Amino acid sequence: MAIHLDRLGHTVTLVPYRMDEAMHMTSRRESPFLPGFHLPERLQIGMELKPALLEAECCIIGAPSSFLRGVCRSIRAAARDAARLRSVVLLTKGLEEESLLLSTKVAEEELGDLYGVGILSGPTFATQVAQGKPSAIVLAGNYAPELMRDLQQAMSGASLRVYSSDDMSGVCLGGSIKNVYAIAAGCCDGLELGDNTKAALLTRSLAEMVRVGLALGGRMETFFGLSGFGDLVLTCNGQESRNRTFGEKIARGVPIEELLATGKTVEGYHSCQSFVDICQRNGIDAPILMQVQALLFGGMKASDAIAALMSRDLKPEHPIR
Repeated sequence: MAIHLDRLGHTVTLVPYRMDEAMHMTSRRESPFLPGFHLPERLQIGMELKPALLEAECCIIGAPSSFLRGVCRSIRAAARDAARLRSVVLLTKGLEEESLLLSTKVAEEELGDLYGVGILSGPTFATQVAQGKPSAIVLAGNYAPELMRDLQQAMSGASLRVYSSDDMSGVCLGGSIKNVYAIAAGCCDGLELGDNTKAALLTRSLAEMVRVGLALGGRMETFFGLSGFGDLVLTCNGQESRNRTFGEKIARGVPIEELLATGKTVEGYHSCQSFVDICQRNGIDAPILMQVQALLFGGMKASDAIAALMSRDLKPEHPIR
Protein backbone atom coordinates (compact mmCIF):
# COMPACT_ATOMS: atom_id res chain seq x y z
CA MET A 1 0.00 0.00 0.00
CA ALA A 2 2.89 2.37 0.70
CA ILE A 3 4.23 1.79 -2.82
CA HIS A 4 0.74 2.22 -4.31
CA LEU A 5 0.04 5.46 -2.42
CA ASP A 6 3.45 6.84 -3.35
CA ARG A 7 2.66 6.04 -6.98
CA LEU A 8 -0.48 8.17 -6.65
CA GLY A 9 1.62 11.14 -5.53
CA HIS A 10 0.90 11.11 -1.80
CA THR A 11 3.53 11.85 0.81
CA VAL A 12 4.02 8.50 2.54
CA THR A 13 6.09 7.52 5.57
CA LEU A 14 6.50 3.81 6.26
CA VAL A 15 7.20 3.03 9.93
CA PRO A 16 8.37 -0.57 10.56
CA TYR A 17 7.72 -2.21 13.90
CA ARG A 18 11.41 -2.81 14.70
CA MET A 19 14.48 -0.63 14.29
CA ASP A 20 16.44 -3.30 12.40
CA GLU A 21 13.62 -3.52 9.84
CA ALA A 22 13.72 0.26 9.41
CA MET A 23 17.50 0.18 8.90
CA HIS A 24 17.13 -2.63 6.36
CA MET A 25 14.55 -0.66 4.38
CA THR A 26 16.56 2.56 4.55
CA SER A 27 19.85 1.04 3.41
CA ARG A 28 18.53 -1.41 0.82
CA ARG A 29 15.34 0.41 -0.26
CA GLU A 30 13.54 -2.92 -0.01
CA SER A 31 11.20 -4.41 2.59
CA PRO A 32 12.15 -7.80 4.07
CA PHE A 33 8.41 -8.59 3.91
CA LEU A 34 8.18 -7.77 0.19
CA PRO A 35 11.52 -8.78 -1.34
CA GLY A 36 12.21 -7.83 -4.93
CA PHE A 37 10.27 -4.57 -4.86
CA HIS A 38 12.17 -1.28 -4.80
CA LEU A 39 10.92 1.28 -2.30
CA PRO A 40 10.78 4.58 -4.23
CA GLU A 41 13.25 7.22 -3.11
CA ARG A 42 10.46 9.66 -2.27
CA LEU A 43 8.87 7.14 0.11
CA GLN A 44 10.13 7.99 3.59
CA ILE A 45 11.19 5.35 6.10
CA GLY A 46 10.44 6.42 9.67
CA MET A 47 12.28 5.21 12.74
CA GLU A 48 9.63 6.42 15.22
CA LEU A 49 5.87 6.88 15.21
CA LYS A 50 5.64 10.38 16.69
CA PRO A 51 7.42 12.38 13.97
CA ALA A 52 5.71 10.34 11.26
CA LEU A 53 2.28 11.13 12.69
CA LEU A 54 2.85 14.87 13.21
CA GLU A 55 1.92 15.77 9.62
CA ALA A 56 -0.19 12.72 8.83
CA GLU A 57 -3.85 12.92 7.81
CA CYS A 58 -4.38 9.14 7.71
CA CYS A 59 -2.65 6.31 9.58
CA ILE A 60 -2.74 2.88 7.92
CA ILE A 61 -1.99 -0.08 10.21
CA GLY A 62 -0.67 -3.36 8.81
CA ALA A 63 0.11 -5.21 12.05
CA PRO A 64 -0.87 -8.88 12.58
CA SER A 65 -3.99 -9.24 14.73
CA SER A 66 -2.04 -10.48 17.75
CA PHE A 67 -0.07 -7.19 17.86
CA LEU A 68 -2.86 -4.81 16.87
CA ARG A 69 -3.95 -3.60 20.31
CA GLY A 70 -0.39 -2.78 21.33
CA VAL A 71 0.24 -0.92 18.07
CA CYS A 72 -2.98 1.08 18.53
CA ARG A 73 -1.91 2.08 22.02
CA SER A 74 1.49 3.16 20.69
CA ILE A 75 -0.22 5.27 18.04
CA ARG A 76 -2.49 6.88 20.63
CA ALA A 77 0.49 7.81 22.79
CA ALA A 78 2.51 9.13 19.83
CA ALA A 79 -0.30 11.09 18.17
CA ARG A 80 -1.04 13.66 20.87
CA ASP A 81 0.31 16.51 18.71
CA ALA A 82 -0.89 15.09 15.38
CA ALA A 83 -3.33 17.90 14.66
CA ARG A 84 -4.11 16.83 11.09
CA LEU A 85 -4.76 13.13 11.78
CA ARG A 86 -8.41 12.30 11.07
CA SER A 87 -8.58 8.63 10.23
CA VAL A 88 -7.17 5.17 10.93
CA VAL A 89 -7.38 2.42 8.30
CA LEU A 90 -6.63 -1.22 9.11
CA LEU A 91 -5.07 -3.77 6.82
CA THR A 92 -5.26 -6.20 9.75
CA LYS A 93 -7.59 -9.19 9.43
CA GLY A 94 -8.38 -11.69 12.12
CA LEU A 95 -9.53 -11.91 15.71
CA GLU A 96 -7.87 -10.99 18.97
CA GLU A 97 -7.45 -14.41 20.58
CA GLU A 98 -8.03 -13.34 24.18
CA SER A 99 -11.19 -11.26 23.63
CA LEU A 100 -12.44 -12.86 20.38
CA LEU A 101 -12.95 -9.31 19.06
CA LEU A 102 -12.62 -8.44 15.38
CA SER A 103 -9.68 -6.21 14.49
CA THR A 104 -12.03 -3.28 13.85
CA LYS A 105 -13.52 -3.61 17.33
CA VAL A 106 -10.05 -3.61 18.87
CA ALA A 107 -9.11 -0.44 16.98
CA GLU A 108 -12.39 1.24 17.93
CA GLU A 109 -11.79 0.43 21.59
CA GLU A 110 -8.32 1.96 21.51
CA LEU A 111 -8.68 4.83 19.01
CA GLY A 112 -12.36 5.26 18.12
CA ASP A 113 -12.94 8.21 20.45
CA LEU A 114 -10.23 10.16 18.61
CA TYR A 115 -10.41 9.14 14.95
CA GLY A 116 -12.62 7.52 12.39
CA VAL A 117 -11.76 3.82 12.10
CA GLY A 118 -12.09 1.55 9.07
CA ILE A 119 -10.64 -1.46 7.28
CA LEU A 120 -9.44 -2.23 3.76
CA SER A 121 -10.25 -5.77 2.67
CA GLY A 122 -10.67 -7.66 -0.57
CA PRO A 123 -9.01 -9.97 -3.09
CA THR A 124 -5.54 -8.42 -3.24
CA PHE A 125 -2.09 -9.95 -2.96
CA ALA A 126 0.54 -7.44 -1.85
CA THR A 127 2.91 -8.21 -4.72
CA GLN A 128 0.27 -7.49 -7.35
CA VAL A 129 -0.77 -4.21 -5.71
CA ALA A 130 2.89 -3.21 -5.66
CA GLN A 131 3.25 -4.17 -9.32
CA GLY A 132 0.31 -1.97 -10.22
CA LYS A 133 -1.85 -4.78 -11.59
CA PRO A 134 -5.58 -3.87 -11.71
CA SER A 135 -7.26 -4.77 -8.42
CA ALA A 136 -10.38 -3.87 -6.44
CA ILE A 137 -10.87 -3.58 -2.70
CA VAL A 138 -13.45 -2.41 -0.14
CA LEU A 139 -13.02 0.34 2.45
CA ALA A 140 -15.51 -0.06 5.31
CA GLY A 141 -15.58 2.34 8.22
CA ASN A 142 -17.46 4.49 10.66
CA TYR A 143 -16.27 7.65 8.89
CA ALA A 144 -18.43 10.67 8.23
CA PRO A 145 -19.64 10.63 4.58
CA GLU A 146 -17.25 13.38 3.45
CA LEU A 147 -14.25 11.65 5.05
CA MET A 148 -15.20 8.35 3.42
CA ARG A 149 -15.32 10.09 0.02
CA ASP A 150 -11.94 11.71 0.64
CA LEU A 151 -10.30 8.43 1.60
CA GLN A 152 -11.92 6.52 -1.26
CA GLN A 153 -10.71 9.09 -3.79
CA ALA A 154 -7.25 9.39 -2.25
CA MET A 155 -6.61 5.63 -2.38
CA SER A 156 -8.12 4.93 -5.79
CA GLY A 157 -6.12 5.07 -8.99
CA ALA A 158 -5.61 3.41 -12.34
CA SER A 159 -4.49 0.15 -10.74
CA LEU A 160 -6.64 0.00 -7.57
CA ARG A 161 -10.36 0.72 -7.39
CA VAL A 162 -11.67 1.31 -3.88
CA TYR A 163 -15.34 0.65 -3.11
CA SER A 164 -16.96 1.97 0.07
CA SER A 165 -19.13 0.20 2.66
CA ASP A 166 -20.60 0.97 6.06
CA ASP A 167 -20.77 -2.73 7.01
CA MET A 168 -17.52 -2.77 8.94
CA SER A 169 -18.38 -5.99 10.79
CA GLY A 170 -19.26 -7.86 7.59
CA VAL A 171 -16.15 -6.72 5.72
CA CYS A 172 -13.91 -7.62 8.65
CA LEU A 173 -15.61 -11.01 9.16
CA GLY A 174 -15.28 -11.99 5.50
CA GLY A 175 -11.62 -11.00 5.41
CA SER A 176 -10.95 -12.99 8.59
CA ILE A 177 -12.91 -16.21 8.24
CA LYS A 178 -11.88 -16.91 4.62
CA ASN A 179 -8.35 -17.62 5.85
CA VAL A 180 -9.62 -20.71 7.69
CA TYR A 181 -11.39 -21.97 4.57
CA ALA A 182 -8.20 -21.38 2.59
CA ILE A 183 -6.40 -23.86 4.84
CA ALA A 184 -9.07 -26.44 3.95
CA ALA A 185 -8.66 -25.60 0.26
CA GLY A 186 -4.92 -26.11 0.59
CA CYS A 187 -5.55 -29.55 2.03
CA CYS A 188 -7.55 -30.40 -1.10
CA ASP A 189 -4.56 -29.33 -3.20
CA GLY A 190 -2.10 -31.24 -1.06
CA LEU A 191 -4.19 -34.40 -1.31
CA GLU A 192 -4.61 -33.85 -5.07
CA LEU A 193 -8.36 -34.32 -4.82
CA GLY A 194 -9.13 -32.42 -8.01
CA ASP A 195 -11.37 -29.63 -9.23
CA ASN A 196 -14.70 -31.20 -8.23
CA THR A 197 -13.68 -31.34 -4.58
CA LYS A 198 -12.32 -27.80 -4.59
CA ALA A 199 -15.46 -26.40 -6.20
CA ALA A 200 -17.70 -28.16 -3.69
CA LEU A 201 -15.56 -26.96 -0.78
CA LEU A 202 -15.59 -23.33 -1.91
CA THR A 203 -19.35 -23.37 -2.45
CA ARG A 204 -20.07 -24.82 0.97
CA SER A 205 -17.48 -22.51 2.54
CA LEU A 206 -19.31 -19.51 1.12
CA ALA A 207 -22.60 -20.82 2.51
CA GLU A 208 -20.99 -21.31 5.91
CA MET A 209 -19.34 -17.88 5.76
CA VAL A 210 -22.74 -16.28 5.14
CA ARG A 211 -24.36 -18.27 7.96
CA VAL A 212 -21.66 -17.35 10.47
CA GLY A 213 -21.37 -13.78 9.24
CA LEU A 214 -25.09 -13.03 9.46
CA ALA A 215 -25.25 -14.47 12.96
CA LEU A 216 -22.40 -12.19 14.02
CA GLY A 217 -23.86 -8.98 12.62
CA GLY A 218 -22.71 -8.74 9.01
CA ARG A 219 -24.98 -8.07 6.04
CA MET A 220 -25.63 -10.70 3.38
CA GLU A 221 -24.68 -8.53 0.40
CA THR A 222 -21.26 -7.93 1.94
CA PHE A 223 -20.41 -11.64 1.87
CA PHE A 224 -21.24 -11.86 -1.82
CA GLY A 225 -18.92 -8.93 -2.55
CA LEU A 226 -15.19 -8.36 -2.81
CA SER A 227 -14.41 -8.83 0.87
CA GLY A 228 -16.44 -12.06 1.08
CA PHE A 229 -16.75 -14.19 -2.04
CA GLY A 230 -13.98 -12.30 -3.86
CA ASP A 231 -11.42 -12.74 -1.11
CA LEU A 232 -12.50 -16.37 -0.58
CA VAL A 233 -11.85 -17.22 -4.24
CA LEU A 234 -8.43 -15.57 -4.25
CA THR A 235 -7.21 -16.93 -0.94
CA CYS A 236 -8.39 -20.48 -1.62
CA ASN A 237 -6.83 -20.62 -5.10
CA GLY A 238 -3.92 -18.19 -5.28
CA GLN A 239 -0.38 -19.52 -5.27
CA GLU A 240 0.69 -16.60 -3.07
CA SER A 241 -1.84 -17.41 -0.35
CA ARG A 242 0.00 -18.25 2.87
CA ASN A 243 -3.09 -19.92 4.33
CA ARG A 244 -3.70 -22.11 1.27
CA THR A 245 -0.03 -23.06 1.12
CA PHE A 246 -0.09 -23.86 4.85
CA GLY A 247 -2.97 -26.30 4.33
CA GLU A 248 -1.32 -27.85 1.29
CA LYS A 249 1.89 -28.57 3.19
CA ILE A 250 0.00 -30.02 6.15
CA ALA A 251 -1.80 -32.41 3.80
CA ARG A 252 1.57 -33.41 2.32
CA GLY A 253 2.81 -34.38 5.77
CA VAL A 254 4.83 -31.37 6.89
CA PRO A 255 4.44 -30.97 10.70
CA ILE A 256 2.45 -27.91 11.78
CA GLU A 257 5.15 -26.93 14.27
CA GLU A 258 7.72 -26.82 11.48
CA LEU A 259 5.50 -24.57 9.36
CA LEU A 260 4.83 -22.18 12.23
CA ALA A 261 8.55 -21.99 13.03
CA THR A 262 9.19 -20.18 9.72
CA GLY A 263 7.76 -17.01 11.28
CA LYS A 264 5.32 -16.32 8.43
CA THR A 265 1.95 -15.06 9.65
CA VAL A 266 -0.85 -17.53 8.93
CA GLU A 267 -3.93 -15.73 10.21
CA GLY A 268 -6.22 -18.71 9.57
CA TYR A 269 -4.28 -20.84 12.04
CA HIS A 270 -4.58 -18.22 14.77
CA SER A 271 -8.24 -17.34 14.13
CA CYS A 272 -9.62 -20.88 13.58
CA GLN A 273 -9.99 -21.77 17.25
CA SER A 274 -11.46 -18.35 17.98
CA PHE A 275 -14.13 -18.74 15.31
CA VAL A 276 -14.97 -22.23 16.55
CA ASP A 277 -15.34 -20.88 20.10
CA ILE A 278 -17.64 -18.12 18.85
CA CYS A 279 -19.77 -20.56 16.85
CA GLN A 280 -20.11 -22.97 19.76
CA ARG A 281 -20.99 -20.12 22.11
CA ASN A 282 -23.71 -18.88 19.75
CA GLY A 283 -25.02 -22.25 18.52
CA ILE A 284 -23.90 -21.67 14.90
CA ASP A 285 -23.54 -24.74 12.67
CA ALA A 286 -20.07 -24.55 11.08
CA PRO A 287 -18.86 -28.04 10.08
CA ILE A 288 -15.96 -26.86 7.89
CA LEU A 289 -14.56 -24.67 10.67
CA MET A 290 -14.92 -27.59 13.06
CA GLN A 291 -12.97 -29.96 10.81
CA VAL A 292 -10.16 -27.45 10.25
CA GLN A 293 -9.97 -26.97 14.02
CA ALA A 294 -9.68 -30.75 14.48
CA LEU A 295 -6.94 -30.81 11.85
CA LEU A 296 -4.93 -27.97 13.41
CA PHE A 297 -5.42 -28.69 17.11
CA GLY A 298 -6.90 -32.17 17.44
CA GLY A 299 -4.39 -34.29 15.56
CA MET A 300 -6.80 -35.24 12.75
CA LYS A 301 -5.37 -36.09 9.33
CA ALA A 302 -6.42 -33.98 6.35
CA SER A 303 -7.85 -37.01 4.57
CA ASP A 304 -9.97 -37.87 7.62
CA ALA A 305 -11.28 -34.30 7.85
CA ILE A 306 -12.45 -34.43 4.22
CA ALA A 307 -14.02 -37.85 4.81
CA ALA A 308 -15.89 -36.50 7.86
CA LEU A 309 -17.39 -33.69 5.78
CA MET A 310 -18.41 -36.10 3.02
CA SER A 311 -20.14 -38.48 5.45
CA ARG A 312 -22.38 -35.91 7.18
CA ASP A 313 -26.13 -36.48 7.12
CA LEU A 314 -27.69 -35.78 3.74
CA LYS A 315 -30.03 -32.79 3.48
CA PRO A 316 -31.48 -30.28 0.97
CA GLU A 317 -29.16 -27.56 -0.28
CA HIS A 318 -29.85 -24.18 1.29
CA PRO A 319 -26.82 -22.14 0.20
CA ILE A 320 -27.59 -19.01 2.22
CA ARG A 321 -29.16 -20.40 5.39
